[in-house]
Amino acid sequence: MKQKLNLDTWNRKEHFNFFKTFEEPFYGVVVNIDCTKAYHISKENGQSFFWYYVHKSLTAVNALEPFKYRIYGDEVFLYEQINAGPTIGRANGTFGFSYIDYHPSFHEFVIGANKEIERVQSTTTLFAPKLDDDIIHYSALPWVDFTSLSHARSFSFQDSCPKMSFGKMTENNGKLTMPASVHVHHALIDGLHIGQYIDLFQQLMNDDY
Repeated sequence: MKQKLNLDTWNRKEHFNFFKTFEEPFYGVVVNIDCTKAYHISKENGQSFFWYYVHKSLTAVNALEPFKYRIYGDEVFLYEQINAGPTIGRANGTFGFSYIDYHPSFHEFVIGANKEIERVQSTTTLFAPKLDDDIIHYSALPWVDFTSLSHARSFSFQDSCPKMSFGKMTENNGKLTMPASVHVHHALIDGLHIGQYIDLFQQLMNDDY
């Protein structure tokens, strides 16, 4: 479900009209996320750490309205719910795109994630059966402790979905951290909103299970 935003009453109307004309309206940041508690909780409960932090990230996204905006032509729509579109690896070294519905319950979310893992790993297709803009494009580079990151982009294709990537987890004096990259469309999301997302994501990673 999505509803059209009234641009005339939106306090970011001028910002939207300015940045939507850019050839490259996406910008991004990389931050280090403290994942000490989240990692230990996920492992103590026999859960996938990847799906654990993706669910925390998606929970933060769904709590912040700017991350639920998408552009269609010259209009902005607000989605009721944003879901996950992570890449899923295969044994042969390739990957496929997935579509996983968000659920506030981690248990319910993982049920959907496991079904998508099975689908992707039993096929050779790149794209998920369902294609929509109500997702975050997620990816993981668990082999790389990156400090910056860019994305392949087709400028002729209108795209306003945020892109979030996570890197290699490292340990220093018992503290576990991993790099997290957030790329967003500036016509929809400002630095203030990225800061709000990062703060909330970190808070959720620090929460008890």
